[in-house]
Amino acid sequence: MSNKPSKARKRDPHYEREAGKYENPLPSREYVLSTLTERGVPLTFEELATLLDVREQEYEAFLRRLGAMQRDGQIMQNRRGDYLIPDKADLIRGRVEGHPDGYGFLVRDEEGPDLFLGPKEMDKALHGDRVMARIVGMDRRGRPEGKIVEVLERANHRVVGRVHNEHGVLFVVAENRRISQDIMLAPGARPKAVAGQVVVVEIIEQPSKHSQPIGKVVEVLGNYADPGMEIEIALRKHELPFEFSREGLAEAKKLPDTVRKSDWKWEGGIREDIRSLPLVTIDGETARDFDDAVYCERQGKDGKGGFRLVVAIADVSHYVQAARDLDRDACERGNSVYFPRRVIPMLPEKISNGLCSLNPQVERLCMVCDMAIAANGVIKRYRFYPAVMFSHARLTYNEVAGALYENDPAATEKIGALLPHLRSLEDLYRVLVKARWARGAIDFETVETQMIFDEQGKIARIIPVSRNDAHRIIEECMLAANVCASDFLHENEHAALYRIHEGPTPEKLEKLREFLKEFGLQLSGGDEPHAKDYAKLLEKVKARPDMQLLQTVMLRSLQQAVYSPDNVGHFGLAYESYTHFTSPIRRYPDLVIHRAIKAVLQGEKYRPGNWEEIGIHCSQTERRADEATRDVESWLKCYYMRERIGEEFVGSVSAVTSFGIFVALDDVFVEGLVHISELGSDYFHYDDAKHQLVGERGGKRFRLADRVRVQLVRVDMESSKIDFRLAEEAGGKGGRRG
Repeated sequence: MSNKPSKARKRDPHYEREAGKYENPLPSREYVLSTLTERGVPLTFEELATLLDVREQEYEAFLRRLGAMQRDGQIMQNRRGDYLIPDKADLIRGRVEGHPDGYGFLVRDEEGPDLFLGPKEMDKALHGDRVMARIVGMDRRGRPEGKIVEVLERANHRVVGRVHNEHGVLFVVAENRRISQDIMLAPGARPKAVAGQVVVVEIIEQPSKHSQPIGKVVEVLGNYADPGMEIEIALRKHELPFEFSREGLAEAKKLPDTVRKSDWKWEGGIREDIRSLPLVTIDGETARDFDDAVYCERQGKDGKGGFRLVVAIADVSHYVQAARDLDRDACERGNSVYFPRRVIPMLPEKISNGLCSLNPQVERLCMVCDMAIAANGVIKRYRFYPAVMFSHARLTYNEVAGALYENDPAATEKIGALLPHLRSLEDLYRVLVKARWARGAIDFETVETQMIFDEQGKIARIIPVSRNDAHRIIEECMLAANVCASDFLHENEHAALYRIHEGPTPEKLEKLREFLKEFGLQLSGGDEPHAKDYAKLLEKVKARPDMQLLQTVMLRSLQQAVYSPDNVGHFGLAYESYTHFTSPIRRYPDLVIHRAIKAVLQGEKYRPGNWEEIGIHCSQTERRADEATRDVESWLKCYYMRERIGEEFVGSVSAVTSFGIFVALDDVFVEGLVHISELGSDYFHYDDAKHQLVGERGGKRFRLADRVRVQLVRVDMESSKIDFRLAEEAGGKGGRRG
């Protein structure tokens, strides 16, 4: 066969690109699309092959290329098998988002309103599938309604769920309630499972308009109420990698247990020796991996020349080499996941709790950010360098707070000669807090909770966790090091993964301003407010009885923080440039930043691949972890509350929706729903802008942060839902008159 291109092939605008990638280049995707566009009609395979001069011996490879284009939604086949461009057939590509009630939506790939998919259409696909659909009309609420024409890509191959038996027929109900279709179990499939058990099922036949999905059980996890089952379910439901690859574990096993003399060398030379510097780690009582240590001393005559702050971070990048098996495992995970009583680490325990944990009284490799900070909190100079350190103590937040603020004799005795350095650290913290306020960073006050477990592994009680100033000292030190890392890479024109946080969208800003008007309040800053404008308003309202309501609405007006190579700044922290450097044991973006800093120190460039794709992936794994931990906590809270049906509680409205109000209880820190049907004998209308439900006749109003008394009426362990009703029938009061 001749490799010489024909005239038809030479007309391919991307021929050179294809020839550079393949020995026998095929027509490029762009050439296929332009040919179909020019012809303006559907083409058979033979017609398309002739026009593009595809030889018979290339048919198989060309069919694979067309198949890939179909999966990506670039082309499609009609009923006769002819190829055409979806746009010409008025088809819309997108991802299916299922609803527990059986209907769903098509979220478009391109801009435009979502398409409503009725239950009949949802019989053809499952939540997450990519499909092509056409608009067939409008539903009764005025939304465009879609009809699925073709499923481009199936998202669900393995599903975790619970086995049910109905008249001898076994099926699985998925834990992910967005998958509303029952998955029929193929008869005779192994391993055997019985009704009530939690299983992982592999889908062997995807749904269609003629049949339900069919699957086979590939793993029996156990019974629903088994200890730890909620975590096993969450791991599989959210597809969290929880087993390291054999290759990754083998690579970790070869690593040393301690710092060797050869480790003092790094690619850029010899590490600095800071073992005599009295660095300490300060963490919570239950922490097992210590990835940061700090030291502070006053500078200048009489200590009035500012501060030297040293932040030492575990040098994970020395042991976890880019593009090797451990790195691939870490990248896939994206971050460690912290469930109650169990951690799914980003790196094997030998690294996370051993070799890279800055344990006391042992040598450890570290990356150092060494800063000179002025008396007004401005960072004047900084320097990054690899070093060998020696942690002089493992301290807890409570011990540091006890010694610095409470004159606790036991804490003071334990800290001993390190106390003057901690006092310098506390002095620096006061300076940095002033700089934070001057900068205008937003400081939302939120309540964090901790679950206390009994011997059976179930919640005994839920308690609030108060953050003391020792927490805030470390937080400010980490912020300073992160800012320096971001500035260092920016100044050296090296690509980075920035931690970006954009301000409110115009739509959210308009809703916020409309809401604030109700209270006679105004957010300054015009169409583009700064964090300082939010901070000023928070300061103004913090003494008001409705402060919690106002803070909640302000917080919800902001966007979610993500990782991106495009530096647009961090709105909430009021930084023009910010990244994550301080936790490479548990966050992959930090590991990437360490490698980039080392590359700059060597006069090189670190190229991990597509920075934007890495940022998207790490943002997604972060959200995945949040959703999984939320699922586990919700299940545990349901288990905790199931024995308390009939009891009354006082709480605040934490969310208002079109179907009711969610109430967060004061003393037990559990949230549940008061359905709209339980709010009283009236028609209630949802006001999104004012975050309230208002009764049509009686004028009764339920608004975010309202105080209510509720009674627990139902706990559904299968859906992890808690239902309340207003306790006014039992003598309490709920809602307020408008």
